[in-house]
Amino acid sequence: MSSGVLSVEADKASQEVRKVTLVGMLINIALTTGKIIIGYLGNSSSVIADGVHSLSDVSTDIAVLVGVKYWNQPPDTCHPYGHRRIEAMISVLIGGVLGLAGIFLGWGAIEKFHHGEYMVPAQMTLIIAIVSIISKEWLYRWTADVSRRLKSSAMLANAWHHRSDSLSSIPVAIAISMAMINPKWAFMDPVATLAVSVFIIQAAWIISSPSLKELSDGGASLEVLHSIESIVLKVEGVESVHAVRSRFHGSGLHVDLHIQVKEHLSVREGHNISGLAKRRLLEEGPDIVDVLVHIEPCDEPATTGQ
Repeated sequence: MSSGVLSVEADKASQEVRKVTLVGMLINIALTTGKIIIGYLGNSSSVIADGVHSLSDVSTDIAVLVGVKYWNQPPDTCHPYGHRRIEAMISVLIGGVLGLAGIFLGWGAIEKFHHGEYMVPAQMTLIIAIVSIISKEWLYRWTADVSRRLKSSAMLANAWHHRSDSLSSIPVAIAISMAMINPKWAFMDPVATLAVSVFIIQAAWIISSPSLKELSDGGASLEVLHSIESIVLKVEGVESVHAVRSRFHGSGLHVDLHIQVKEHLSVREGHNISGLAKRRLLEEGPDIVDVLVHIEPCDEPATTGQ
């Protein structure tokens, strides 16, 4: 595929990422403002905490909008393997911001328990929580669909950030409803806040761990490596396969391996076999984006005369 075609596809992908992220950012700004103001006026610490969570969504939206300009750029002299690891860095940033938000919210809930300050939230706090649940779940579904089509880890991370905000609003809505039904249950507001913080911290780890694996040169599982060997061994002329290595680069794998061919073959014949093995892996392999094949001679058993 020519660099011009790759550039056009990268531009289309960048435009789609920017569109969904910009819409999400505008909704997050509206939710952040609404939750913090309504939570303050409506005596709900859990809604204020949820507003802080939405604020962290705004920061990660900005990170994606800035990062997409770079990670979809084609390879160049300084980055011969491309710029996809910028996406992994953005994903780790999103996870880190999300984790810090969860710790901050949990600490605030513990402070509430310590001081024993419980108040019955106003009805408007329940309304904003319900609006958050519906709008952020819709954003999650849209963003996740784009991330699957573009195979973007940063977009998937941002999608889960949206869903974590949606799910975190559920215990908030339940706690507010319980307090409104019976003022004795007003203590459920900080309980909901603490539950939200635990969920957020867990989501942060789920988001960050795959990208941390990529940044530390993590490779494919043994099952995937065995499937790679199996594909190559089916290539005519390949006698054996060994030293199969891989590492993630974005959503795809870079693979290098050694194959043995009969020692009497010419350089051209060995080259053709390695080229066929590479094509097979790119066509049939599990999200493989590049392959480096090393050719070695296979010692043939000596024949003895009768």
